[in-house]
Amino acid sequence: MAKASDPGREWTFLSNHGHVLIHLSRDPDARIRDIASSVGITERSAQAILADLEESGYVNISKIGRRNSYSINPRLKFRHPAEVGKPISALLKIFT
Repeated sequence: MAKASDPGREWTFLSNHGHVLIHLSRDPDARIRDIASSVGITERSAQAILADLEESGYVNISKIGRRNSYSINPRLKFRHPAEVGKPISALLKIFT
Protein backbone atom coordinates (compact mmCIF):
# COMPACT_ATOMS: atom_id res chain seq x y z
CA MET A 1 0.00 0.00 0.00
CA ALA A 2 1.39 3.43 -0.99
CA LYS A 3 1.75 6.08 1.67
CA ALA A 4 0.85 9.73 1.08
CA SER A 5 4.53 10.63 1.39
CA ASP A 6 5.61 8.24 -1.41
CA PRO A 7 7.10 10.18 -4.35
CA GLY A 8 5.08 8.09 -6.83
CA ARG A 9 1.81 9.28 -5.32
CA GLU A 10 1.55 12.98 -6.11
CA TRP A 11 -1.52 15.12 -5.60
CA THR A 12 -2.35 18.80 -5.23
CA PHE A 13 -4.99 20.79 -3.41
CA LEU A 14 -6.32 22.46 -6.57
CA SER A 15 -7.87 20.87 -9.62
CA ASN A 16 -6.59 21.60 -13.11
CA HIS A 17 -9.61 23.87 -13.58
CA GLY A 18 -8.46 25.91 -10.58
CA HIS A 19 -4.91 26.08 -11.91
CA VAL A 20 -6.15 27.29 -15.31
CA LEU A 21 -8.24 30.02 -13.64
CA ILE A 22 -5.25 31.16 -11.60
CA HIS A 23 -3.03 31.22 -14.69
CA LEU A 24 -5.60 33.30 -16.59
CA SER A 25 -5.93 35.74 -13.70
CA ARG A 26 -2.18 36.35 -13.95
CA ASP A 27 -1.98 36.36 -17.76
CA PRO A 28 -5.30 36.99 -19.53
CA ASP A 29 -3.61 36.93 -22.93
CA ALA A 30 -1.88 33.57 -22.42
CA ARG A 31 -1.64 31.10 -25.27
CA ILE A 32 -3.15 27.65 -24.74
CA ARG A 33 0.35 26.23 -25.07
CA ASP A 34 1.53 28.38 -22.16
CA ILE A 35 -1.51 27.53 -20.03
CA ALA A 36 -0.99 23.81 -20.61
CA SER A 37 2.70 24.02 -19.81
CA SER A 38 2.12 26.01 -16.64
CA VAL A 39 -0.56 23.62 -15.35
CA GLY A 40 1.26 20.48 -16.50
CA ILE A 41 -1.44 19.20 -18.86
CA THR A 42 -1.79 18.68 -22.59
CA GLU A 43 -3.00 21.46 -24.88
CA ARG A 44 -6.10 19.37 -25.61
CA SER A 45 -6.87 19.18 -21.87
CA ALA A 46 -6.34 22.92 -21.54
CA GLN A 47 -8.78 23.52 -24.42
CA ALA A 48 -11.38 21.25 -22.77
CA ILE A 49 -11.00 23.04 -19.43
CA LEU A 50 -11.31 26.44 -21.11
CA ALA A 51 -14.49 25.22 -22.84
CA ASP A 52 -15.88 24.06 -19.47
CA LEU A 53 -15.05 27.38 -17.84
CA GLU A 54 -16.53 29.39 -20.71
CA GLU A 55 -19.71 27.28 -20.86
CA SER A 56 -20.22 27.76 -17.12
CA GLY A 57 -19.67 31.53 -17.34
CA TYR A 58 -16.46 31.62 -15.31
CA VAL A 59 -14.38 32.76 -18.30
CA ASN A 60 -15.25 34.91 -21.29
CA ILE A 61 -13.09 34.39 -24.37
CA SER A 62 -12.57 37.32 -26.75
CA LYS A 63 -10.80 37.06 -30.06
CA ILE A 64 -8.22 39.81 -30.67
CA GLY A 65 -6.73 39.30 -34.10
CA ARG A 66 -5.39 35.76 -34.13
CA ARG A 67 -5.11 35.57 -30.35
CA ASN A 68 -7.56 34.98 -27.53
CA SER A 69 -7.94 37.13 -24.45
CA TYR A 70 -9.62 35.71 -21.36
CA SER A 71 -11.59 37.57 -18.72
CA ILE A 72 -12.74 35.93 -15.51
CA ASN A 73 -16.08 36.55 -13.82
CA PRO A 74 -14.83 36.76 -10.20
CA ARG A 75 -18.36 37.08 -8.76
CA LEU A 76 -19.33 33.52 -9.64
CA LYS A 77 -19.32 31.05 -6.78
CA PHE A 78 -17.43 27.81 -6.25
CA ARG A 79 -19.26 24.74 -7.53
CA HIS A 80 -18.50 22.24 -4.75
CA PRO A 81 -21.23 22.04 -2.07
CA ALA A 82 -18.72 22.70 0.72
CA GLU A 83 -17.73 26.09 -0.79
CA VAL A 84 -20.87 26.94 -2.76
CA GLY A 85 -21.36 30.35 -1.12
CA LYS A 86 -17.82 31.63 -1.69
CA PRO A 87 -16.88 33.67 -4.78
CA ILE A 88 -13.93 32.50 -6.86
CA SER A 89 -12.43 35.95 -6.33
CA ALA A 90 -11.41 34.73 -2.86
CA LEU A 91 -9.27 32.02 -4.46
CA LEU A 92 -7.81 34.31 -7.09
CA LYS A 93 -6.93 36.92 -4.47
CA ILE A 94 -4.65 34.40 -2.72
CA PHE A 95 -2.56 33.93 -5.86
CA THR A 96 -2.38 37.45 -7.26
